Amino acid sequence: MKSPADKSPNTTKQLALKRVGIDTYHENVAYLHRDCEIYRAEGFQALAKVEIAANGKHILASLNVVDDANIVNGQQLGLSEEAFSLLGVPDGGAVTVSPAEPPHSIPALHRKIAGERLTRDDFAHIVKDIAAHRYSKIELTAFVVACNQGELDREEVFFLSDAMSKVGRKLDWQEHPVVDKHCIGGIPGNRTSMLLVPIVAAHGMLCPKTSSRAITSPAGTADTMELLAAVDMPFEQLTEIVHRHRGCLAWGGTSDLSPADDVLISVERPLSIDSPGQMVASILSKKVAAGSSHLLLDIPIGPTAKVRSMPEAQRLRKLFEFVAKRMGLTIDVVITDGRQPIGNGIGPALEARDVMRVLQNHPKAPNDLRQKSLRLAGRMLEFDPDVRGGDGFGIARDILDSGRALEKMQAIMEAQGQRDFDPENPPLSPLSFDIVAPESGTVVAIDNIQLARIARSAGAPRAKGSGVDLLVKLGDTVVAGQPLYRVYAAYPTELTFARQACERSSGYRIGDASQLLSLHVEY
Repeated sequence: MKSPADKSPNTTKQLALKRVGIDTYHENVAYLHRDCEIYRAEGFQALAKVEIAANGKHILASLNVVDDANIVNGQQLGLSEEAFSLLGVPDGGAVTVSPAEPPHSIPALHRKIAGERLTRDDFAHIVKDIAAHRYSKIELTAFVVACNQGELDREEVFFLSDAMSKVGRKLDWQEHPVVDKHCIGGIPGNRTSMLLVPIVAAHGMLCPKTSSRAITSPAGTADTMELLAAVDMPFEQLTEIVHRHRGCLAWGGTSDLSPADDVLISVERPLSIDSPGQMVASILSKKVAAGSSHLLLDIPIGPTAKVRSMPEAQRLRKLFEFVAKRMGLTIDVVITDGRQPIGNGIGPALEARDVMRVLQNHPKAPNDLRQKSLRLAGRMLEFDPDVRGGDGFGIARDILDSGRALEKMQAIMEAQGQRDFDPENPPLSPLSFDIVAPESGTVVAIDNIQLARIARSAGAPRAKGSGVDLLVKLGDTVVAGQPLYRVYAAYPTELTFARQACERSSGYRIGDASQLLSLHVEY
């Protein structure tokens, strides 16, 4: 890549860097005033790619042109929060800006748009350019849509996964096995990772769990764990915690694992695109980059889950198994019940309450969360060559019932920076209302999507105490007027939004017990 000094003389003029407090979510954005001398001389256009340089560092960004000198004046270059953080130059520092070279992988992108099959090298070049922010949002969208519409064949999924895992940091824990667990998502609650980690770590297996924050869901594992302990810490500290306590529950946002995936997600989520190939590449690239040798994968199925049928789940399972094997990752895919939320709480504080109650063997602990966690933990423990197949569940149950899992969780929380949290008095938002059964009968269906929407309307996960507390589950008998769930919100506006969402659909269907959908799943 050329340095700014190699380009036209106009680009050598320095501008003062200004931090523009705008969150552009995994997109580098630069701001120039329309009257800026460099803008006029270079003939820049809005949305063009530019290269910004300072102190030997270079980043690429999309250009936005402004007319308001309060944002940036003619002697300044503004950067969004993401770009400012990456460049690492203090506010007011001297920077230069110049036109960016077009990405070398654009011809391969054009071939994919035309429906052609790409090679391993093609995907490697595309992923490198994506991770370096050389693609505009339009080009990213074209790539995501082309991969979705043409659907990648299984070799292409491997090429994409492998390329994504090799860009950015790759961890090596210097031991074997290193185990991890992932769920493809779509089920509210479902905080099994926060139970699996202490159980497996108490057994002695290495389980470094880095998790995401919620993007479109009411809570992510990191959002929930943050109520119990700090989740954002330097990588060196995280490594020390993992080696000392055999596990962690931390936010992976600063780990730089498969950074191209974060950029692609910024386009996939608004488009509601989650094709099987891109899902597999996203999950497996991060796990391989994180140094995992063994992965337990949870695929929930149900009428309102991401995967709606057993044949669809089996196809996805085979794709995961094929790509994982090519990448040298041992994988155990488990198909689970996704007909309803797991646990009682939807939202960070409510989910943290459920997790701690299970660890404490509390009489009010949600049994579905306990049982699913034990089944999954048992499968993870069977990655240990010293554990015979079928013995894992009993070992996991003994670790939980004896209190060893709680002790391990407390040790991990203390090491990460424990926070005060009382599961008997969780910090719930002050405003609430109940949704009641319109008639007597049996709960025959619960809509995961609608309940997640209601919880987010109420303010979760931004407001940690907001969300939905389920009072009855599938198969329960209710009478007319009986509360089905309680909604918590921090502000009147969010309470109103949640009420409106409930009025459109409560997410519950009451009927005859014979209407209850049965589902055979695996453990």
